[in-house]
Amino acid sequence: MLISLRQLLDDAAEYGYGVPAFNINNMEQGLAILQAADKVDAPVIIQASRGARAYAGDIMLQAMVKALAEMYPHIPVCMHQDHGNNEATCMTAIQYGFTSVMMDGSLEADAKTPASYDYNMDITRRVTEMAHYAGASVEGELGVLGSLETGEGEQEDGHGATGKLSEDQLLTDPDQAVDFVAQTKVDALAIAMGTSHGAYKFTRQPDGDILAMNVVEEINRRLPNVHLVMHGSSSVPQELQDIFNAHGGEMPQTWGVPIAEIERGIKHGVRKVNIDTDCRLAMLGAMRKVTTENRSEFDPRKVLKPAMEAMQTLCIDRFERFGTAGNATRIQPMSLAAMARRYADHSLDPVIG
Repeated sequence: MLISLRQLLDDAAEYGYGVPAFNINNMEQGLAILQAADKVDAPVIIQASRGARAYAGDIMLQAMVKALAEMYPHIPVCMHQDHGNNEATCMTAIQYGFTSVMMDGSLEADAKTPASYDYNMDITRRVTEMAHYAGASVEGELGVLGSLETGEGEQEDGHGATGKLSEDQLLTDPDQAVDFVAQTKVDALAIAMGTSHGAYKFTRQPDGDILAMNVVEEINRRLPNVHLVMHGSSSVPQELQDIFNAHGGEMPQTWGVPIAEIERGIKHGVRKVNIDTDCRLAMLGAMRKVTTENRSEFDPRKVLKPAMEAMQTLCIDRFERFGTAGNATRIQPMSLAAMARRYADHSLDPVIG
């Protein structure tokens, strides 16, 4: 059953858990996520980037998510546009069945150049107003994803700032966050606190100098009723790096966001946690293992099934660690039409202060 992001995150806030948001590009990833959710009774956020939409096609993605929802009718599923770069990207996503969109106005429409605060606020406000008419949810972003360690942004699926960034750009300003939410009425706010896209986030175990969890805590203190989002939150587990490299991979040593820090964020208002790299690494490590150990194998299913199982194991771990497990069957889905009526009567306006 399809559900809006807002309804799902409202439940997460009420019961004190976070929800991993897994990116998909194909059927195998979708099946792995829903099989994991089914095993632990977890609600699901499936998100697709613009790159995924170009790779699979909107019609295919829509059909896959609809099929997954029909196969697992007891699991609430939110279909989310990740990193929309303009109004058209967000509106066409809604036309193709997405129940939630992200308008990332922290970058200009080229998805590479850091944008001004006024640009971000204006375009996000317009997208929020349009999406709410349809009952769809909106996630905004304030601050630019990138590493405090290197001062650089990271590209993934063609999205991410290029070049050197200042600390002011890499960390969300809590004062601006209050104003941004009040002006745009977003349902969720992605904040910048030193994480970045991709596998190569940190060259050492992250600490307070390169992962600013204090920013999360301060924004939550000022906006206790607003759902926060952590982007670039793959943990890049050492065991997955080892499997990948043991079977012909060449991934340099890297560190991701520790699970313990994500759990700390969930205690301070983080309700959505974006995970992509970990899923890719789990699947590709399993695929490499099969093709290395069974060089005569040419049936794609014999390669993809272990890959799905590896991703399913990863998803179960995140559902359990984030407290998502055990919450699916309690949620009674509300239609987008009903959500639109609630937006119209302002009962879903963000509570500031």
